[in-house]
Amino acid sequence: MRIMIRQLKSIIRTRILRPMHLEFLIQSQYSRSLELYHKRHKKDAETLLHAIEFERGERLDPSIVALCDEYARDVLGWVGYSPWLHTYSAVAGRFKEGWIPDNYYGKVVMPVIKRDYGSLSSIRSLSSNLFGTDLFPDIAYYANGFFTTTSPEIIPHNAIKEFIFGNTDRVVYKLNRSEKGQGITMFTKEDFSVDSILSAGNGVFQKYIEQHAFFNRFTANSVATIRITTVIEKTGRATCRAAYLRVASNSDSYVISKNAIKIPIDINTGDLLPKGYLPNMQTVERHADSGLIFAGMKMPDFRKCLAILCDLHMKMPFCICIGWDIILDKNGDIQIMEWNGRHNGIKFSEATTGPCFADLGWEKLWMKRH
Repeated sequence: MRIMIRQLKSIIRTRILRPMHLEFLIQSQYSRSLELYHKRHKKDAETLLHAIEFERGERLDPSIVALCDEYARDVLGWVGYSPWLHTYSAVAGRFKEGWIPDNYYGKVVMPVIKRDYGSLSSIRSLSSNLFGTDLFPDIAYYANGFFTTTSPEIIPHNAIKEFIFGNTDRVVYKLNRSEKGQGITMFTKEDFSVDSILSAGNGVFQKYIEQHAFFNRFTANSVATIRITTVIEKTGRATCRAAYLRVASNSDSYVISKNAIKIPIDINTGDLLPKGYLPNMQTVERHADSGLIFAGMKMPDFRKCLAILCDLHMKMPFCICIGWDIILDKNGDIQIMEWNGRHNGIKFSEATTGPCFADLGWEKLWMKRH
């Protein structure tokens, strides 16, 4: 993008800019960006595939590779979507029709089913009011030079510390567009400063959640996260399509994607599946620190959580697929840490419990994009 801007400035200075030149430069830069996007996804998928093959001591069956390539080419319109299908197949041990590759989701599905509405989730100060709920643990917001309540009412800079620490001794500050555990800072009243927020940028102050005893069994040093994915079906009904639990190690004070263990959840029963996955998709059957075995563990109040999130999704039906990050607090009440309406990440659930979206017709959307 920087290269394109420099090129445009140069052409404008020489006063030879014509519509066809501008069109060519924009198309050329877009094509380059798209190429890099798919190359990055191919590299990520192949890295995980190699780790899975190393753990199992064998390569993915060539007949499965051929099925993936054929499906990507004939059903999804391009063989470049096959790398994620290879990885999904390695996790599942076989190929499954209906899988949505992660790069296909990002460049084909999302622009059709979300458009601009998905980007609203990155503006954290909107969440409580968009959904009309107090289930977000939001205390206050900082946006464009102003601190505000959730109402919102402006809070003077010299009063924000007393306001956010009025009922808690710890707060979490999350930047807009933070993801994968990045852009998150925890403050106590003693180490909080207004200047640190002004330099960090726009975001939300949330109360530090004391989690349900079930999750403390894994580790009490950090708050676990349940990722639940819901969709709006063609009938206009919201349904849950996937869920998994993310837990940190004892060395982390909050869940960080590069270190967390993900354990798939059976959305019909709320049971944890027997195998959890490290970031490189190698499998474990117990938590490394607590020693807890995943098999036989059932999520508390799971059906209640699904019902609440499906009801909330109906308030934002324009964003057809949402990933919710939630937890139950010590009183058993649901706390929604954030909602993800943009690229909410489907590859883990597709590989472990998918295909999750096979009945929605997403495999045909590439024709509309073209």
